Amino acid sequence: MRTSRMVLSVAALSLQVLLTHAWGADPEVLRPRVPKDQIEAARAVVNPLPATPETIAQGKTLFEGKAFCRACHGPDGKGIFGKDIEPGSLKGPLPRNFTDKAWQARRTDGELFWILRNGSPGTAMGPFIPLVVTEEEAWQLILYVRSFGKAQ
Repeated sequence: MRTSRMVLSVAALSLQVLLTHAWGADPEVLRPRVPKDQIEAARAVVNPLPATPETIAQGKTLFEGKAFCRACHGPDGKGIFGKDIEPGSLKGPLPRNFTDKAWQARRTDGELFWILRNGSPGTAMGPFIPLVVTEEEAWQLILYVRSFGKAQ
């Protein structure tokens, strides 16, 4: 009886992990990272660049190179989901799955810009503006990140 309960518990936990990472079901992922006293201002900021094939391509080049986003978010934007990560080496949740449509719908471009400038509190994501990318490059990155949400 005890073994059956343990097997059921492990199976339930495995299913929860699968759902969380495969479909973005973790409500923590949808929680805003911008502090409450700054969120309205962040949400009001609008990307000044148009979503053209050229600006999205520039964002992709940055994602895969200079900004090294690919290292954590993967080449397909789905995050690394624990692959090749030493247990306990990350502080907080795993990198975002940019293909998660619920996450994409919840985040404004201004929030994403705020995160690139300040880092993502409670995660291993540090600030990138101006240490790694310029403001214009950050907007290009955001356009590319948005392109993952449009993938079927």
